[in-house]
Amino acid sequence: MFGRSKKDPDEPAGPGEDSDTDTPANARADGPWDLGEVERPSDDPRYVDLGGLIVKGRVGFDLQVTTDQGTDQLGAVMFVTEDAAVELRAFAATRSGGLWDEVRGEITEEVERLGGAYEEVDGRFGVEVRMQVPATTPDGEPATQPSRIVGIEGPRWLLRATFMGRAALEPDEDGLLESAVRDVIVVRGVAPMAPRDAIALVLPASAVKVPPDGDDGDADGEAPAADDDDDDSGVDHTR
Repeated sequence: MFGRSKKDPDEPAGPGEDSDTDTPANARADGPWDLGEVERPSDDPRYVDLGGLIVKGRVGFDLQVTTDQGTDQLGAVMFVTEDAAVELRAFAATRSGGLWDEVRGEITEEVERLGGAYEEVDGRFGVEVRMQVPATTPDGEPATQPSRIVGIEGPRWLLRATFMGRAALEPDEDGLLESAVRDVIVVRGVAPMAPRDAIALVLPASAVKVPPDGDDGDADGEAPAADDDDDDSGVDHTR
């Protein structure tokens, strides 16, 4: 179901075989990376190690780590600018790839169920989904929410990047958020994982929790943010 051959899905790719079947050849030549492809940037203060993802701070966006409602588990990493954002989630996959095909189909089915509209477009990393779904403004007025979802397959993992705001409406391969996504290092690990299992995120010891409304008290849905007094990345981790 996940592969495109009759080989064992966890068998290493042979010579000349591309293990990232949904991501065009060489599309990841500039990242995002698998930890096995690069050295862990432990001495570079611009990077934040979040367990399953190692991300690089850049001047111009805030770095946030969000929790999933109902579980209080860390769910996603977000890079947030004044007019755009991108949410990153990583999942286990098989060596033979194909998970993004399935996930993309489920996304488009959900858009249709919600009465939205979408188009599938060839992007830097293969087919991506650009969509608009019905939403409601804080004042209760009807609106539409645009987003652009990109699936990037690496060695036994899928990185899903959801662009929002200006980054959804005006894609720019050399833009700030797109470049930040290419900086990401995925740390899947070697332990057996079922396809679609989330690759766990872990906060660094120096992290602080910041409620969404900026209050000092605890609140449901708090967004932990990485905080490092020695950080020179230009990222305001305590927003």
